[in-house]
Formats: sequence, structure tokens, C-alpha cells
Amino acid sequence: MPAAKPFSHRRNAPSYDSPGARLRIGLRRLYHGDSRKALRFQAAVLIVDLAIIALFIAQPVLKNTEAFLAVDYSVAAILFIDICARTLASRRPLRRLRQPVVLLDLFILVTLLWPETLINFGFLRIVRLWSLSKTGRLWQPLRRKGLAEWELPLRAVLNLVTFLFLATGFIYTTFFRSAGLEGYLDALYFTVASVTTTGYGDITLDGPWGKLTSIVVMIIGISLFVQLAQAIFKPTKVHHDCPQCGLQRHDPDAVHCKACGHILNIPNDES
Repeated sequence: MPAAKPFSHRRNAPSYDSPGARLRIGLRRLYHGDSRKALRFQAAVLIVDLAIIALFIAQPVLKNTEAFLAVDYSVAAILFIDICARTLASRRPLRRLRQPVVLLDLFILVTLLWPETLINFGFLRIVRLWSLSKTGRLWQPLRRKGLAEWELPLRAVLNLVTFLFLATGFIYTTFFRSAGLEGYLDALYFTVASVTTTGYGDITLDGPWGKLTSIVVMIIGISLFVQLAQAIFKPTKVHHDCPQCGLQRHDPDAVHCKACGHILNIPNDES
């Protein structure tokens, strides 16, 4: 009786020799790897992300120049390539495309492709700064250099800056004519004055919607200022992963984890 052929578990396994598979593996290593090449690539991607934010901030100055459309479309092309590359690098591309951060990037891409038609929604590009903060890409260099204690206050600063420019963009595009704003700087001035509750009264938003906008700006602004103060003046924590529950922030002299009670061995200068 002939011997049965051994069953191959790789019969239905995907082939990693195809060009598409090799491309996806290469992109995954660049976006999520720790090699020197990957770190340089991730730094370049971070610069592109910050360029998109800088383009929004400089848009009121650049929009009347001849170079605006060239810069705008160049950033749009780079963002499109980045979205496609991240999707290919993902293990579940379709699931990634449904994530809120990716949907936001797609909307930002649309505003870049049609800057004149969708200029009123251009202020949403600043939300990319908040999404970068949430994904952790901004904080990886700090963690590698042992400066993780700066992450919390810098997160609070970025949240405040994001809200300031987001509110400024909304006020500038919505109340530009009714409030008599002469330019983007006036909208930023009004936003900062409202957030700090200074209320000079030289610029006001008329009507019910203007008053509601001012109230929302003041409430959220005060909350973000309190968050920033807490991040700066709260007792310093050290970053050390608890091997039992994974809690990362502990008191410098902690012996046990506050979450699970596991014994910690936090290194210090004397040990």
C-alpha cells in the first residue's frame, strides 16, 4: 500500500515571493521598524505631516501668491502616496480605511485637491496635529532618547495649540464678514482673548451663533489651560512598564504598582 502523501500546511498559504507581498513587507518594516533606515524614513514622514499643518497656518499668506497651488498640489500628492503606502503596509487594509484618523486624512486630501472650492474646510487640516499626537509618532523620538517625562506636558500644549487654530479657522471662515474681521490675525486675536477670558470687547461675534461660539471657545479653552497646568505642575512620574498589568507611569520611589500591587524594580541613578 503506497504511503500517504504528507499534508502540506503551506498549500493555501499566501506566497511571499510575489512583488506585491514583498512591497507590503518592505513598507511595514519602514513604517513600524526600528532599523536606522526605518527611523530615517519615519522622520521624513513626520516632516511631511508637519508640512501639511504648516501649509494650513501659512495659507492666509500664501493663497494669493502664484506658488500656492503648486505647493498645495505637491503636498496633496505626497499625502496621497503616504495614505496608499500605509494602507498597503497594514495587515487589514480595508479595516484601516474605516478608521477615523484615515477618514480624516482622506478628507484633508480632498481639501488639498480642491483648495478654492473647499477653502472653508481647510481649517480641519490642523486636526492632523491632534491625530499625530494620538498615534504616538511625535513622541517616539522622545521615548528613544529617554525623555518620556516630557510627553505629557507636550501633549497638553499640542491639544491647546490644535484647539486655538481650529477655533481660529472656524471663526475666520464663518464670521469673517459679520464680525468685521480684517484678516486671519484678527480671528486668532479674538480666539486667544476668548480662551484666556480677557474679553477686551474690541472684536465680538454678533448674533446667537456668535455668542454660542464664544461660550464654547471659552469653556473648552479654560479646560485645556487647566489640563496644561496639571501636566506641568503635577508630581513627576517615571515611565516604567509594570510586568503584571502594563501600567507605565509610577512615582519615582514606588515599590508596588498602584493598579495591581505587583512589586516593581524601577531603576534609578543609585542602582
